[in-house]
Amino acid sequence: MAVELQGGRVRLRPVSDSDIAALAALAADPAVSHWWGDNDEGDIRMEVSAPRATGWVVEVDSEPAGLVLATEEPDPDYRSVELDIFIAASLQGRGLGADALRTALRHLFDERGHHRALIGPAAGNSRAIRCYERVGFRPVGVMRQAERISGEWRDVLVMDLLAGELR
Repeated sequence: MAVELQGGRVRLRPVSDSDIAALAALAADPAVSHWWGDNDEGDIRMEVSAPRATGWVVEVDSEPAGLVLATEEPDPDYRSVELDIFIAASLQGRGLGADALRTALRHLFDERGHHRALIGPAAGNSRAIRCYERVGFRPVGVMRQAERISGEWRDVLVMDLLAGELR
């Protein structure tokens, strides 16, 4: 269950039904959908309500600015979390994604007991990869043609972060 979290420049709050349309509109921007794919309200609703998923609206100045999605592995022998994120195209390049990830990760490591986090940007998404590296994620390997976005198969760069490596 999502709780409200305060970052340095962002606030993360649980996703509500009233957020779905705004999140879908942000995700529909070509600068976001190029990497996230075409996601309508039904897709966003499905993502945030999936079993083991926790979704947070990223807020900047009290306005929706993106989404952080965490999918938790509950088995204590594999206790980890996989993250995904998008930030509104108009707000990219300002460090807000890194702040949102750090905020979510502190909670997931300190309060939820995870020891490791995974994130999987498209291998060609250099902006996202730089953001994740600033937070402390390290490349692990490439999954070839692992996701299909707008009909095109793309490689995914698997990155991980241990709790003690968070920057």
